[in-house]
Amino acid sequence: MTALDPSRTEPTGMAAAVAALVLGAMAMGASPVFVRFADVGPFTSAFWRVALALPALWLWARLERGGETVRRPAPPWDRAVVAAGALFAGDLIFWHLSIHHTTMANATLLAVLAPVWVAMGSFLFIGERVGGGAFVGLALCLAGAAALVGASFALAPERLLGDAYGLATSLFFGGYFLAVRVARRTAPSGLIMYRSSLVTAAVLLVAALIAEDRFWPQSAEGIATLVVMALVSQVAGQGLLAYALGHLSAAFSSLVIFLEALFAALLGFLVFDETLTAPQLAGAAAILAGIWVARPRRAAG
Repeated sequence: MTALDPSRTEPTGMAAAVAALVLGAMAMGASPVFVRFADVGPFTSAFWRVALALPALWLWARLERGGETVRRPAPPWDRAVVAAGALFAGDLIFWHLSIHHTTMANATLLAVLAPVWVAMGSFLFIGERVGGGAFVGLALCLAGAAALVGASFALAPERLLGDAYGLATSLFFGGYFLAVRVARRTAPSGLIMYRSSLVTAAVLLVAALIAEDRFWPQSAEGIATLVVMALVSQVAGQGLLAYALGHLSAAFSSLVIFLEALFAALLGFLVFDETLTAPQLAGAAAILAGIWVARPRRAAG
């Protein structure tokens, strides 16, 4: 089987991948809003987010295969796909735990450390070199994220466990980026998303049944919230991210989490009347500047 080689991506393909990354960030940034309106526990809402997305992901994988000029057998399951599913389950579990056991600011600021682990792991584990521009962009994004949510960040003994959950979220999400990046070298995005989501849903189902006592949503609003979260945050958000990871480096793609934080803050302003201060706006500008600095550049020649 021929590997999908991102280094051969044409400029138009790279532009499409960057656009997918931005749209995916917007979709994933809406996740905290949906979690607030879901009338089930954090593990159960995470399970339904993935499980309800499976039919759409299956259809995506089928349509993706049907569009091939030459039909080839689907690639076999590999460790990268299984790892992606398990790591994303861990990410969702610890993210939902963190937003229930610490402040939203603490949870967000700790979760956005994921690109740090991706930058380190890109070279150590998947053989991708990370250029100086990516590290400069990452530093700008971290400073921007600190300004965006840092004013509300505070360490307190009663929240240390929740803060630890936030840090664990970043580790799992960073690992997820690396695993999907490896999987995208040999398989298309729809198939990866469908198969990895099967693994994620299985892990989350066990966690939900063990840890929580209410599995079914109790209202029409709760059901609608879970369905929309599945389609927006899982199918659109994670699916567009998986597509982008076939064309862009893991280190650059991981900066999407900063855009996710930016869009979450914007939704908080628009939906929950949360204020946006001058330092937060400066932080948003720093994030955009960091992503611009770290942007992929076409190799000369």
